[in-house]
Amino acid sequence: MADKIATRQAYGQALVEIGKTNNNLVVMDADLSKSTMTYEFSRAYPERFFNMGIAEQNMYAAAAGLALSGKVVCASTFAMFAAGRAFEIIRNSIGHTKANVKICATHAGITVGEDGATHQTFEDIALMRTIPGMTVINPGDAVSAKKLLAAAIDMNGPCYIRLGRAAVPVCYDEATDVVIGKANTLREGDDVAIIATGIMVNEALIAAEMLAADGISARVIDVHTIKPIDRDIIIKAARETGKIVTAEEHSVIGGLGSAVAEVVVCEYPVKMAMVGQKDTFGESGKPAELLEKYGMTAKDIIANVKGL
Repeated sequence: MADKIATRQAYGQALVEIGKTNNNLVVMDADLSKSTMTYEFSRAYPERFFNMGIAEQNMYAAAAGLALSGKVVCASTFAMFAAGRAFEIIRNSIGHTKANVKICATHAGITVGEDGATHQTFEDIALMRTIPGMTVINPGDAVSAKKLLAAAIDMNGPCYIRLGRAAVPVCYDEATDVVIGKANTLREGDDVAIIATGIMVNEALIAAEMLAADGISARVIDVHTIKPIDRDIIIKAARETGKIVTAEEHSVIGGLGSAVAEVVVCEYPVKMAMVGQKDTFGESGKPAELLEKYGMTAKDIIANVKGL
């Protein structure tokens, strides 16, 4: 069985490693550093870490100021408080100015679990991808999270990186190239393309294995970069399979499904189905039970594939 590690944990580890060689890196947190995993950076480089307290708008405004003064800033809090509470500041102070801030938002999606509907954000990808010039990244495992974070820190400009609370299986090996803006095909197939992001990548791989037992050949594509989206791989999948199922731990309104559909409808229309949060709030519960209740499991992907 594959090792399991949360993408937020990988984020914390990567910050410490990158901080060794990048003296220009500054990390900020809104009083949640032990949850977002920025705590280890604060211990290793206290002079480059700022706990801004429970004041998310102020944190992102200050992050913009530091970035526009020449620093590269990773600023963290829960996704609900970043994309939700601080949206206006992110839009105007970071997006509009093209500030070199990486909004590293943890505890996204329904797998926040027991924290309930108020903390389960399904809107963040939709919100962030509407901001002009904002890169939007949603890694599916620890290996890709580390690679994408390093690349985001190296690039100039604003970036939203979506990270999860729960441990998830590792899908990538260290030798695989994971590049911002270029999706990865993790399994070949000719009958249908399952295009997934975040924690749903592993569910897509499980679904593809089970579909193979039924004689259905499913291609699995990890779209870890929602914006800019890899149009070429989506068009190729549409042409070669004729059917697409998207899978995301996010609302089907405005998220990965919408982004893929925008490409498909303009370039090569095919039948599509979308697995994700269906225009409803979540509730408090264990992550696995919530994923099942709200239709975000491998069996839900299979049902949608067979429905096509």
